[in-house]
Amino acid sequence: MRKLFSLAVAGLLATALPLHAASGGASKAEAEAMVKKGIAYLKKNGPDATFREANTKGGMFSDRDLYLTIYDMDGVVKAHGTNPRMVGKSLIDMRDVDGKAFVRERVELARSKGSFWQEYKFNNPDTQKIEPKLTYCEREQAFIFCAGVYK
Repeated sequence: MRKLFSLAVAGLLATALPLHAASGGASKAEAEAMVKKGIAYLKKNGPDATFREANTKGGMFSDRDLYLTIYDMDGVVKAHGTNPRMVGKSLIDMRDVDGKAFVRERVELARSKGSFWQEYKFNNPDTQKIEPKLTYCEREQAFIFCAGVYK
């Protein structure tokens, strides 16, 4: 009886722990990995296929509150993992709630550094609240690949 109870508890823990981890927010390491995965996809499949896949809600570039956003070097959105209405729009002058022109800064950092972390405030798609966000970006070809985590 004890052995059966122990097996039942172990089974519950084995299924509950992954569910708990999946419901949490993404990590910085996962954000970096998402960007690198997007860049690898670009190199293998080209820009059009990459933009299509990154715009696919629930696709390979979307995981919990983590999603890929791709800009060109003028701040025009080429792909956005949670908001397809942004695609094709220039966000160069977009500001967060504190007035920070984070897309303009992002373009400047991509030109000068190539890869970087950036802080600003943005709407969390899971909570629908404005929250502090830390985003990893990397320039590849004429594009800026970004994925961020909510703090």
